Amino acid sequence: MSKIYVLLFNARTENEGIHTVQMGDRNKILMFESEDDALRYALLLEAQDFPTPTVEPFDADEIEEFCRQADYDWELIAAGELAIPPEQNVEDVNWGEEEEPPKATESEPTASEMSSEQLEQMRRKFEGLL
Repeated sequence: MSKIYVLLFNARTENEGIHTVQMGDRNKILMFESEDDALRYALLLEAQDFPTPTVEPFDADEIEEFCRQADYDWELIAAGELAIPPEQNVEDVNWGEEEEPPKATESEPTASEMSSEQLEQMRRKFEGLL
């Protein structure tokens, strides 16, 4: 089990979300080997007027399992590799079960892909890791 870093928005709130990049009709979670590289990516997002994400450590297996359950892709960003966010971002990062998910190049996970119970279960798993 290896430790990786991911970007979370609204960490430890009811509106918590993990940063994803939308590739076509697929969502991909970036898993950074280096905390410094994840922080650099977070700063690049901030420079694009994106809400400030929190860099959080997780076990890579936990994130991969989350991706399988949510039908997301994932990419491991090797230490020292410069990842650059896409230029287009979601305008509204607040989502909920009754809202339409935003459509753009940069997106948050959609509640429609998982039941409320599954989302709550994953949130508890992530909180347990912290």
